[in-house]
Amino acid sequence: MIMIKPISLAQQQQVTERTADVLRQAGEIYQRQFSSVAVAFDLKGKAAGMYCVRGRKRWIRYNPFIFAKYFTDNLETTVPHEVAHYVIDLLYGQSNVRPHGKEWSSLMLSLGVEPERTCEYDLDGIPVRVYRLFDYVCDCSRHQLSSRRHNRVERGQMQYFCKLCRQQLVPA
Repeated sequence: MIMIKPISLAQQQQVTERTADVLRQAGEIYQRQFSSVAVAFDLKGKAAGMYCVRGRKRWIRYNPFIFAKYFTDNLETTVPHEVAHYVIDLLYGQSNVRPHGKEWSSLMLSLGVEPERTCEYDLDGIPVRVYRLFDYVCDCSRHQLSSRRHNRVERGQMQYFCKLCRQQLVPA
């Protein structure tokens, strides 16, 4: 298997410029100016992009490996997808709308992009993180929790419950 190399600095610049262009386009749609958003190329795994918020800090992360393999498609779809999350957050606040709700979908259509939630890429050659799964049970079935969730349970930071029987999940 051939390992994909991440996008070049010149391509990163192209993605950053496309992000700013889509943000300007959204500003024209809503007849207001949105502040620029920070862009990082540090995302790994199966997602091509991710909009992040921590406190008052907002930024967009892009996966440089997936962009390298599907550069044009990501410029046309992933960049508007993540910018739309940013704009909708600024307009409505994250807690007031669904992540891929009607406001986000409407903006995506206004930007000329189908409001797709995920993309199906062949990830051969792209480094992806693999999580170990842990078996848990409730009164009605068996569940698998990611190592992240398992560790939270182990540290006593979190409890998880079955959506069907509403019983707490416990290690099998």
